[in-house]
Amino acid sequence: MAEALGTGLVVSLLLSEFVGLSAGGLITPAYLALLLDQPWRLAGTLAAAGVAFGAYRGLAGHLILYGRRRFVAMVLLGVAANWALQAAAPAAAATLAVPVGTIGYVLPGLIANDFERQGILATVAMLVTATVAAALAVRVLGI
Repeated sequence: MAEALGTGLVVSLLLSEFVGLSAGGLITPAYLALLLDQPWRLAGTLAAAGVAFGAYRGLAGHLILYGRRRFVAMVLLGVAANWALQAAAPAAAATLAVPVGTIGYVLPGLIANDFERQGILATVAMLVTATVAAALAVRVLGI
């Protein structure tokens, strides 16, 4: 697993250097690539990031959030969105007939932070590209 995370970090770094966009932090595509076989958790992670971003937008008009404060606010809102999703998971799992969850506690906040910095479409496009590239690199290298 450590080799796969390292490979994902290298792929994320190379793509961010060449393209100039971030994929929700350097580690995010590596974790997502490891869990591509659990699409409900990928969707839950993106949903939690969207909720965190929406909550940030609501707070940004009332609070001074920039720099480190914005980053910490995004991560904390991502954790809160993750907790809310976990609390709603049993009911949602029964309704949707699939497990509901997210990947990690910090990843939704990292993704939401990049939503604010570079836009939702650019972040999701980079996230998909980096995740697929990391997964392919791991499979090609046999890690």
